Amino acid sequence: MPELCRFNNMIIRMQYSDDERHHKPHVHVVEGDNEASIGVDGEVLSGHISSRAYRMVSGWMALHEEELYIAWAKAIRNEPFDKIPPLQ
Repeated sequence: MPELCRFNNMIIRMQYSDDERHHKPHVHVVEGDNEASIGVDGEVLSGHISSRAYRMVSGWMALHEEELYIAWAKAIRNEPFDKIPPLQ
């Protein structure tokens, strides 16, 4: 699964052709042993990460919403997408 971004001990990924299970644009967040799928709109679709990690990821997603939708459009077409800068 290609990596979109990495910051504060979290890895944010987006999978190619991944629109069948959740049916909406989302990312996969890995925080240590925890993992969650989170919609670009902030909805937790599955899994669990700490509330601190969720706040950071949702803030990052709000700042990069347009870039995330562009990456999603490419990913569902199996096209490479660009990395997105980390939260500063």
